[in-house]
Amino acid sequence: MTAVRRIGALAAACGLAALTGLLPARPAAAHGATTRPISRTAACAAGAQTAGSAACRAARRANGQPFGSFDNLRVPDVNGRDRQVIPDGNLCSGDRPEFAGLDLARDDWPASELTAGQKIDIRYTATIPHRGTFRVYLTRPGYHPDQPLGWDDLGAEPFLTATDPPLRDGAYRMSGRLPAGRTGRHVMYVVWQTSSTPDTYYSCSDLVLTPAGGVAAAPRSAPATRRAGARPSRSAEPAAVATPPDDTAAVAGPAADASRLARAAQDTRIAPGRQIASAALIVLAGVTAGLAIVRIRRARAGQRVGRRPGSR
Repeated sequence: MTAVRRIGALAAACGLAALTGLLPARPAAAHGATTRPISRTAACAAGAQTAGSAACRAARRANGQPFGSFDNLRVPDVNGRDRQVIPDGNLCSGDRPEFAGLDLARDDWPASELTAGQKIDIRYTATIPHRGTFRVYLTRPGYHPDQPLGWDDLGAEPFLTATDPPLRDGAYRMSGRLPAGRTGRHVMYVVWQTSSTPDTYYSCSDLVLTPAGGVAAAPRSAPATRRAGARPSRSAEPAAVATPPDDTAAVAGPAADASRLARAAQDTRIAPGRQIASAALIVLAGVTAGLAIVRIRRARAGQRVGRRPGSR
Protein backbone atom coordinates (compact mmCIF):
# COMPACT_ATOMS: atom_id res chain seq x y z
CA MET A 1 0.00 0.00 0.00
CA THR A 2 2.93 2.31 0.64
CA ALA A 3 3.99 2.11 -3.00
CA VAL A 4 0.41 2.71 -4.12
CA ARG A 5 0.12 5.80 -1.97
CA ARG A 6 3.41 7.13 -3.29
CA ILE A 7 2.25 6.68 -6.86
CA GLY A 8 -1.03 8.46 -6.15
CA ALA A 9 0.77 11.33 -4.44
CA LEU A 10 3.19 11.62 -7.37
CA ALA A 11 0.31 11.82 -9.86
CA ALA A 12 -1.42 14.52 -7.82
CA ALA A 13 1.83 16.46 -7.51
CA CYS A 14 2.35 16.32 -11.26
CA GLY A 15 -1.16 17.62 -11.85
CA LEU A 16 -0.71 20.48 -9.39
CA ALA A 17 2.63 21.40 -10.94
CA ALA A 18 1.00 21.59 -14.35
CA LEU A 19 -1.80 23.72 -12.93
CA THR A 20 0.66 26.10 -11.30
CA GLY A 21 2.65 26.42 -14.51
CA LEU A 22 -0.39 27.28 -16.59
CA LEU A 23 -2.07 29.75 -14.29
CA PRO A 24 -0.77 33.28 -14.95
CA ALA A 25 0.97 35.37 -12.33
CA ARG A 26 -1.32 38.17 -11.19
CA PRO A 27 -0.47 41.19 -13.33
CA ALA A 28 1.25 44.00 -11.45
CA ALA A 29 -0.71 46.60 -13.38
CA ALA A 30 -3.01 47.30 -16.25
CA HIS A 31 -1.72 47.88 -19.78
CA GLY A 32 -3.03 50.23 -22.42
CA ALA A 33 -2.39 53.08 -24.85
CA THR A 34 -4.30 55.55 -26.99
CA THR A 35 -4.86 54.09 -30.44
CA ARG A 36 -7.37 56.65 -31.78
CA PRO A 37 -6.12 59.26 -32.38
CA ILE A 38 -2.95 57.24 -32.79
CA SER A 39 -0.39 57.84 -30.03
CA ARG A 40 3.35 58.06 -30.56
CA THR A 41 3.98 54.86 -28.66
CA ALA A 42 1.53 52.92 -30.87
CA ALA A 43 2.58 54.64 -34.10
CA CYS A 44 6.25 53.80 -33.53
CA ALA A 45 5.72 50.29 -32.16
CA ALA A 46 7.50 47.45 -33.93
CA GLY A 47 5.42 46.31 -36.90
CA ALA A 48 3.30 49.47 -37.18
CA GLN A 49 2.98 50.91 -40.68
CA THR A 50 4.24 54.29 -39.46
CA ALA A 51 7.17 52.82 -37.50
CA GLY A 52 9.41 53.66 -40.47
CA SER A 53 8.51 57.36 -40.49
CA ALA A 54 11.30 59.90 -40.03
CA ALA A 55 10.09 60.84 -36.56
CA CYS A 56 9.89 57.23 -35.34
CA ARG A 57 13.33 56.46 -36.72
CA ALA A 58 14.77 59.54 -35.03
CA ALA A 59 13.02 58.56 -31.80
CA ARG A 60 14.61 55.12 -31.85
CA ARG A 61 18.05 56.63 -32.47
CA ALA A 62 17.59 59.09 -29.63
CA ASN A 63 16.25 56.40 -27.37
CA GLY A 64 19.50 54.49 -27.39
CA GLN A 65 17.65 51.24 -26.71
CA PRO A 66 14.59 49.40 -28.00
CA PHE A 67 11.26 50.97 -27.06
CA GLY A 68 9.34 49.34 -24.26
CA SER A 69 6.04 47.64 -25.07
CA PHE A 70 3.65 50.15 -26.64
CA ASP A 71 0.99 49.47 -23.97
CA ASN A 72 3.31 49.68 -20.97
CA LEU A 73 4.19 53.36 -20.58
CA ARG A 74 3.31 53.60 -16.91
CA VAL A 75 4.65 55.17 -13.74
CA PRO A 76 3.82 53.80 -10.26
CA ASP A 77 2.69 55.74 -7.21
CA VAL A 78 1.95 59.08 -8.90
CA ASN A 79 -1.45 59.40 -7.19
CA GLY A 80 -2.53 62.46 -9.15
CA ARG A 81 0.77 64.33 -8.67
CA ASP A 82 1.51 64.26 -12.41
CA ARG A 83 2.94 67.78 -12.57
CA GLN A 84 5.25 67.12 -9.66
CA VAL A 85 6.43 63.67 -10.79
CA ILE A 86 6.73 64.08 -14.58
CA PRO A 87 9.10 66.94 -15.51
CA ASP A 88 8.57 69.38 -18.38
CA GLY A 89 10.01 68.05 -21.61
CA ASN A 90 9.41 64.43 -20.58
CA LEU A 91 5.63 64.27 -20.75
CA CYS A 92 5.36 61.92 -23.72
CA SER A 93 7.77 59.39 -22.19
CA GLY A 94 6.39 59.69 -18.67
CA ASP A 95 10.06 60.24 -17.75
CA ARG A 96 10.69 56.56 -18.53
CA PRO A 97 14.16 55.98 -20.10
CA GLU A 98 12.88 53.19 -22.36
CA PHE A 99 10.50 55.69 -24.01
CA ALA A 100 12.74 58.80 -23.98
CA GLY A 101 12.75 59.09 -27.78
CA LEU A 102 9.04 59.94 -27.73
CA ASP A 103 9.90 63.33 -26.20
CA LEU A 104 11.68 64.61 -29.32
CA ALA A 105 10.38 68.07 -30.25
CA ARG A 106 9.45 67.56 -33.92
CA ASP A 107 6.71 68.66 -36.27
CA ASP A 108 6.54 65.47 -38.31
CA TRP A 109 5.22 62.86 -35.88
CA PRO A 110 2.51 60.62 -37.37
CA ALA A 111 -0.66 62.62 -36.80
CA SER A 112 -4.44 62.49 -37.14
CA GLU A 113 -6.46 65.16 -38.95
CA LEU A 114 -9.35 66.52 -36.89
CA THR A 115 -11.49 69.64 -36.71
CA ALA A 116 -11.14 72.06 -33.80
CA GLY A 117 -14.29 72.56 -31.76
CA GLN A 118 -15.84 69.33 -33.05
CA LYS A 119 -16.61 65.99 -31.41
CA ILE A 120 -13.74 63.59 -30.91
CA ASP A 121 -14.09 59.85 -30.32
CA ILE A 122 -11.17 58.40 -28.38
CA ARG A 123 -10.23 54.75 -28.26
CA TYR A 124 -7.83 53.64 -25.57
CA THR A 125 -6.79 50.04 -26.17
CA ALA A 126 -6.70 48.03 -22.94
CA THR A 127 -4.62 44.89 -23.31
CA ILE A 128 -5.19 44.31 -19.59
CA PRO A 129 -8.34 46.21 -18.51
CA HIS A 130 -8.61 47.93 -15.14
CA ARG A 131 -10.72 50.58 -13.50
CA GLY A 132 -9.54 54.16 -13.49
CA THR A 133 -9.97 57.77 -14.59
CA PHE A 134 -8.86 59.34 -17.86
CA ARG A 135 -7.85 63.00 -18.11
CA VAL A 136 -7.44 64.30 -21.66
CA TYR A 137 -5.67 67.58 -22.44
CA LEU A 138 -5.03 69.55 -25.63
CA THR A 139 -2.17 71.95 -26.17
CA ARG A 140 -3.07 75.64 -25.91
CA PRO A 141 -3.29 78.13 -28.79
CA GLY A 142 0.17 79.18 -29.86
CA TYR A 143 1.77 75.82 -29.12
CA HIS A 144 4.79 75.07 -31.31
CA PRO A 145 5.63 71.42 -31.99
CA ASP A 146 9.38 71.99 -32.26
CA GLN A 147 9.53 72.95 -28.59
CA PRO A 148 9.63 70.40 -25.75
CA LEU A 149 6.15 69.70 -24.43
CA GLY A 150 5.60 71.14 -20.95
CA TRP A 151 2.71 71.25 -18.51
CA ASP A 152 2.11 74.95 -19.26
CA ASP A 153 1.39 73.98 -22.87
CA LEU A 154 -1.62 71.95 -21.72
CA GLY A 155 -3.39 74.43 -19.51
CA ALA A 156 -4.68 73.75 -16.04
CA GLU A 157 -7.74 71.63 -16.83
CA PRO A 158 -8.43 68.66 -19.15
CA PHE A 159 -11.05 69.13 -21.85
CA LEU A 160 -12.35 65.61 -21.16
CA THR A 161 -12.51 63.49 -18.01
CA ALA A 162 -13.93 59.96 -17.92
CA THR A 163 -14.07 57.50 -15.04
CA ASP A 164 -14.49 53.80 -15.92
CA PRO A 165 -15.68 54.43 -19.49
CA PRO A 166 -17.23 51.50 -21.38
CA LEU A 167 -14.89 48.83 -22.68
CA ARG A 168 -15.90 47.52 -26.13
CA ASP A 169 -13.88 45.35 -28.49
CA GLY A 170 -10.81 45.63 -26.30
CA ALA A 171 -10.78 49.42 -26.05
CA TYR A 172 -12.17 52.07 -23.73
CA ARG A 173 -14.44 54.48 -25.61
CA MET A 174 -14.70 58.17 -24.73
CA SER A 175 -16.21 61.12 -26.55
CA GLY A 176 -15.83 64.83 -26.02
CA ARG A 177 -15.54 68.12 -27.88
CA LEU A 178 -12.18 69.45 -28.90
CA PRO A 179 -11.51 73.03 -27.80
CA ALA A 180 -11.94 75.61 -30.54
CA GLY A 181 -9.36 78.17 -31.57
CA ARG A 182 -6.61 75.72 -32.52
CA THR A 183 -5.12 75.18 -35.94
CA GLY A 184 -2.12 73.27 -37.23
CA ARG A 185 -0.05 70.88 -35.15
CA HIS A 186 -1.19 70.10 -31.60
CA VAL A 187 -0.79 67.33 -29.04
CA MET A 188 -3.56 65.49 -27.24
CA TYR A 189 -2.18 64.30 -23.91
CA VAL A 190 -3.91 61.42 -22.13
CA VAL A 191 -3.38 60.53 -18.48
CA TRP A 192 -4.91 57.26 -17.25
CA GLN A 193 -4.78 56.98 -13.49
CA THR A 194 -5.84 53.45 -12.60
CA SER A 195 -7.73 52.92 -9.37
CA SER A 196 -7.19 49.15 -9.09
CA THR A 197 -3.40 49.37 -9.48
CA PRO A 198 -0.80 51.92 -8.29
CA ASP A 199 0.07 52.93 -11.88
CA THR A 200 -0.62 55.95 -14.08
CA TYR A 201 -0.25 55.79 -17.87
CA TYR A 202 0.71 58.61 -20.22
CA SER A 203 0.46 59.06 -23.99
CA CYS A 204 0.85 61.77 -26.63
CA SER A 205 -1.28 61.78 -29.78
CA ASP A 206 -0.28 64.26 -32.48
CA LEU A 207 -3.09 66.11 -34.27
CA VAL A 208 -3.39 68.36 -37.30
CA LEU A 209 -6.35 70.63 -36.52
CA THR A 210 -8.43 72.64 -38.96
CA PRO A 211 -11.03 75.25 -38.00
CA ALA A 212 -14.68 74.32 -38.50
CA GLY A 213 -15.46 74.98 -42.16
CA GLY A 214 -11.87 76.05 -42.74
CA VAL A 215 -8.95 74.85 -44.79
CA ALA A 216 -6.42 72.42 -43.42
CA ALA A 217 -3.46 74.19 -41.91
CA ALA A 218 0.05 73.24 -42.87
CA PRO A 219 1.21 70.35 -40.72
CA ARG A 220 4.49 72.15 -40.02
CA SER A 221 4.88 75.47 -38.26
CA ALA A 222 7.69 77.95 -37.83
CA PRO A 223 7.57 79.38 -34.31
CA ALA A 224 8.70 82.91 -33.62
CA THR A 225 10.35 81.94 -30.33
CA ARG A 226 11.73 78.74 -28.87
CA ARG A 227 12.40 77.55 -25.38
CA ALA A 228 15.99 77.27 -24.29
CA GLY A 229 17.55 74.06 -25.54
CA ALA A 230 14.73 73.25 -27.98
CA ARG A 231 15.75 71.96 -31.39
CA PRO A 232 13.70 72.44 -34.58
CA SER A 233 12.80 69.47 -36.74
CA ARG A 234 15.30 68.78 -39.51
CA SER A 235 13.50 65.99 -41.30
CA ALA A 236 13.02 66.47 -45.03
CA GLU A 237 10.39 63.76 -45.22
CA PRO A 238 6.68 64.65 -45.29
CA ALA A 239 4.73 64.21 -42.10
CA ALA A 240 2.65 61.07 -41.77
CA VAL A 241 -1.00 62.06 -41.36
CA ALA A 242 -3.69 59.55 -40.48
CA THR A 243 -7.39 60.35 -40.57
CA PRO A 244 -9.15 58.24 -37.92
CA PRO A 245 -11.93 56.18 -39.54
CA ASP A 246 -15.57 56.18 -38.51
CA ASP A 247 -16.73 53.24 -36.41
CA THR A 248 -18.57 51.86 -39.45
CA ALA A 249 -15.65 52.33 -41.84
CA ALA A 250 -12.88 49.88 -42.58
CA VAL A 251 -9.96 50.45 -40.25
CA ALA A 252 -6.82 51.34 -42.18
CA GLY A 253 -3.36 52.83 -41.70
CA PRO A 254 -2.06 53.52 -38.19
CA ALA A 255 -5.41 52.71 -36.61
CA ALA A 256 -5.28 49.23 -38.13
CA ASP A 257 -1.71 48.81 -36.91
CA ALA A 258 -2.77 49.74 -33.41
CA SER A 259 -5.66 47.27 -33.51
CA ARG A 260 -3.34 44.53 -34.72
CA LEU A 261 -0.80 45.37 -32.03
CA ALA A 262 -3.50 45.18 -29.40
CA ARG A 263 -4.69 41.81 -30.67
CA ALA A 264 -1.13 40.51 -30.70
CA ALA A 265 -0.62 41.66 -27.14
CA GLN A 266 -3.84 39.98 -26.08
CA ASP A 267 -2.92 36.78 -27.92
CA THR A 268 0.23 36.47 -25.83
CA ARG A 269 -1.88 36.39 -22.70
CA ILE A 270 -4.06 33.24 -22.67
CA ALA A 271 -7.52 33.95 -21.31
CA PRO A 272 -7.84 32.86 -17.66
CA GLY A 273 -10.80 30.59 -18.47
CA ARG A 274 -8.80 28.75 -21.11
CA GLN A 275 -5.83 28.47 -18.78
CA ILE A 276 -7.93 26.97 -16.01
CA ALA A 277 -9.62 24.55 -18.42
CA SER A 278 -6.27 23.44 -19.83
CA ALA A 279 -4.83 23.04 -16.35
CA ALA A 280 -7.85 21.01 -15.26
CA LEU A 281 -7.40 18.66 -18.22
CA ILE A 282 -3.74 18.15 -17.36
CA VAL A 283 -4.57 17.49 -13.71
CA LEU A 284 -7.22 14.98 -14.77
CA ALA A 285 -4.77 13.30 -17.13
CA GLY A 286 -2.18 13.07 -14.36
CA VAL A 287 -4.61 11.57 -11.88
CA THR A 288 -5.91 9.12 -14.50
CA ALA A 289 -2.37 8.04 -15.32
CA GLY A 290 -1.62 7.59 -11.64
CA LEU A 291 -4.70 5.42 -11.09
CA ALA A 292 -3.80 3.33 -14.13
CA ILE A 293 -0.34 2.73 -12.68
CA VAL A 294 -1.89 1.75 -9.35
CA ARG A 295 -4.21 -0.76 -11.07
CA ILE A 296 -1.28 -2.27 -12.99
CA ARG A 297 0.78 -2.60 -9.82
CA ARG A 298 -2.11 -4.26 -7.99
CA ALA A 299 -2.68 -6.67 -10.86
CA ARG A 300 0.98 -7.64 -10.92
CA ALA A 301 1.01 -8.07 -7.17
CA GLY A 302 -2.02 -10.40 -7.46
CA GLN A 303 -0.28 -12.46 -10.11
CA ARG A 304 2.80 -12.87 -7.93
CA VAL A 305 0.62 -14.07 -5.02
CA GLY A 306 -1.09 -16.56 -7.33
CA ARG A 307 2.27 -18.04 -8.32
CA ARG A 308 3.48 -18.67 -4.75
CA PRO A 309 4.29 -22.32 -3.95
CA GLY A 310 1.31 -24.15 -2.54
CA SER A 311 -1.20 -21.67 -3.87
CA ARG A 312 -4.34 -22.92 -5.59
